[in-house]
Amino acid sequence: MAIAAKYDPKTIEDKWYSYWMENNYFHSEVNDKKPYTIVIPPPNVTGVLHMGHMLNNTIQDILIRKARLQGFNACWVPGTDHASIATEAKVVAKLKSEGIDKASISREEFMKHAWEWTDTYGGRILDQLKKLGASCDWERTKFTLDNSLYESVIQVFVDLYNKGLIYRGYRMVNWDPEAKTTLSDEEVIYEERQGKLYYITYAIENSEEKLTIATTRPETIFGDTAICINPNDERFQHLKGKKAIVPIVNRVIPIIEDEYVDVEFGTGCLKVTPAHDENDKNLGDKHQLEVIDIFNDDATLNQHGLHYQGKDRFEVRKAFTKELEEKGFITKIEDYTNKVGTSERTKAVIEPKLSDQWFLKMEELVKPAIKAVLEDDEVKLFPKKFENTYSHWMNNIRDWNISRQLWWGHRIPAYYYGEGKDDFVVAKNIEEALVLAQEKTNNPDLTANNLKQDDDALDTWFSSWLWPMSVFDGVRNPDNKEFNYYYPTNDLVTGPDILFFWVARMIIAGYEFTGKKPFTNVYLTGLVRDKQGKKMSKSLGNSPDALKLIEDYSADGVRVGLLLSNAAGNDLLFDESLCQQGKAFGNKIWNAFRLIKGWEVADIPQPESSKIALEWYKEKFKNTLNEINDHFEKYRISDALMATYRLIWDDFCSWLLEMIKPAYGAPIDKVTLEETIQLLENNLKILHPFMPFLTEEIWQNITERNPQEALIIASWPKDTKANTQMINDFEVVKEVIAGIRKIRKEKNISFKNTINLQVLNNDNFSKEYDTVIQKLGNITTFSYTTEGINNALSFRVKTNEYFIPIGDNVDVAAEIEKLKEELSYNEGFLKSVEKKLSNERFVNNAPEKVVAIEKQKQADAIAKIEAIKTSLANLQ
Repeated sequence: MAIAAKYDPKTIEDKWYSYWMENNYFHSEVNDKKPYTIVIPPPNVTGVLHMGHMLNNTIQDILIRKARLQGFNACWVPGTDHASIATEAKVVAKLKSEGIDKASISREEFMKHAWEWTDTYGGRILDQLKKLGASCDWERTKFTLDNSLYESVIQVFVDLYNKGLIYRGYRMVNWDPEAKTTLSDEEVIYEERQGKLYYITYAIENSEEKLTIATTRPETIFGDTAICINPNDERFQHLKGKKAIVPIVNRVIPIIEDEYVDVEFGTGCLKVTPAHDENDKNLGDKHQLEVIDIFNDDATLNQHGLHYQGKDRFEVRKAFTKELEEKGFITKIEDYTNKVGTSERTKAVIEPKLSDQWFLKMEELVKPAIKAVLEDDEVKLFPKKFENTYSHWMNNIRDWNISRQLWWGHRIPAYYYGEGKDDFVVAKNIEEALVLAQEKTNNPDLTANNLKQDDDALDTWFSSWLWPMSVFDGVRNPDNKEFNYYYPTNDLVTGPDILFFWVARMIIAGYEFTGKKPFTNVYLTGLVRDKQGKKMSKSLGNSPDALKLIEDYSADGVRVGLLLSNAAGNDLLFDESLCQQGKAFGNKIWNAFRLIKGWEVADIPQPESSKIALEWYKEKFKNTLNEINDHFEKYRISDALMATYRLIWDDFCSWLLEMIKPAYGAPIDKVTLEETIQLLENNLKILHPFMPFLTEEIWQNITERNPQEALIIASWPKDTKANTQMINDFEVVKEVIAGIRKIRKEKNISFKNTINLQVLNNDNFSKEYDTVIQKLGNITTFSYTTEGINNALSFRVKTNEYFIPIGDNVDVAAEIEKLKEELSYNEGFLKSVEKKLSNERFVNNAPEKVVAIEKQKQADAIAKIEAIKTSLANLQ
């Protein structure tokens, strides 16, 4: 079989992915093997592959391919998330571009457009994952709005409602005016922003006196219903029981007292706007204040905004501030930095808003999940440092706002039969709802036409928290064989930014609905950042095109590049040069394979040097395999790659092949070639999870194989104890060879010319490696001596001294002169160091570490001087 001179990843990647798919290697069925299961963190259905996906799915693929090689029944379930807010926003934008307003069409019409959008764009990201080499069980692909998953979500909602854990409440919520929906607390990102603090005067009713308050949001003045002072603040005792007049609005509002007011902030007076601040709402409830909502759903002002009605809140802030200034209500404006809540999805500034919403009580639900991670170690987080973050969130959890004012998603299964606050029932479908409504109203004449389903959809995370269960239909049919076989899953790989949104909630759901953990290990990857440390995003323009990277550097090259500097839980500073390094690694392996396949083989005796070299590499492989397995157990995936990288690049390609390579034009012996190919195959097995395409290509080119012999389903090498003495000895051998090569280079002795070597074996080093040293040093005679050799170049390894007698091609006089110069320099350097160390003031006052460095310099200089003197003695 002819081997291509150059590795062509584009052709090879398509070829082997098709081969793997055709032979169904990715698919898993229940059998008598031990399962190994991963569920994909479902990307947004309308999303495209970005660097975070690339890192996350590369790690998952590495874990699943290794498990497959280890003989597990490996099952990696792929799928996508319907992403309520993101997808609805895209559909709304598309309709708008066609001149259609969402408000002008029915829910049914909108859902038709949304499904069309999903059908058009929904499969893109999964197809892109195939380009990366993701070996998912594509037959098991799920979508969070699939019928079975939809029914699972509704069943869970009904179950939790019947347990008294879901309730409807009128509460202050986080309102996203761009998506026009409420958000949970976890979906609000607080950003530090530079703003202004406005000092505004309020007239006291029936008085010439004025009161000044400080606010960052002057536009909310339209919703003021009180001024609050601290009852212990002596400055305002005379204002108790009085009333103030809201500027411009001219509404008369009470001055109330509450210790909540911070006497140190601003002026010590607080304007109270119960409709637009949670703390103000608490004050309002306590003091029975009027609640005035001044905003429309898009954060424009409503009729309460007077002449600013219909204008955007930030536009109003500027215009209203100007009006207040012109009319003398502003005393001063200061720069002020504060934290502003923004939508995790749309980036819009959040508006606190009072609204009827659905909530899930969390206080009791979280207890088993806290115990599982923080007490029983049933679910392990890697790295462990995230346990603190997990603990803080879980122990300070608030009720989960699970309703969203969206149409795309799982519609809340609440059915209203009247106008009253409690005139609803919760059921799986309208038929069951009708029975419940008839019972509740004691009205058998009630019909389905009298019922109206809640318009809201559920928070997207309310479906994805069931993902490890619902993908195996474990919610609807908990006794099915697949669910009992594959659940709990083994590993979850995700980013720390969704530890709360998704990971913690899946653990909560697992214990609530199955009494079991959903997975055993959670590997939290870092975030992908650019070289300047900024998080990569398309909006910042610092995120490369993922598919273009694959095209330029190969899928294997990108996979290696992503992992080369990524440790668990630490952010990855991505640099394209890492992908180039990955590509270069692939080329190195390909060229090594071509070298091996290019050797002519003959039935000749095996050289002793090859025998020793192969024995050493087998031990080195065993030792590295143990190291790799240990890294995998601790989820140090990047370290596992680096150990593999060093073994193959340094030990196999740079050392072993050099040691066994036959002389130019000569054949290699059959025993050495067969053993080398076996070692190459072992290398391919441990490298396959990281570089699946290249390794399968080489594997299939070594010899003709049938589909049952493909690398993807081969066997992971067995763990065995390594001979560490031999490995350590070989490090000495490498030093000796490096010493010979250094002298050849410095003295310009061609590597083609043979030399002689004599050894003063002070260290009693084993002679079994002599043939290897002789071959790699191109040595004619290798002999031992009991004393130093005159007229020779020398170097040391440990206490052994190695001598190369000088031939006609070395200028002895010039060499002596050079050594004398080196001796003079080092003796001068030693004197300066010893002078410093003889200074008691320096030794007594300098840090211990600094003194230690100087002492090490002294020892190194003494050793160097001794070596130079020995070399001079040998030459004279």
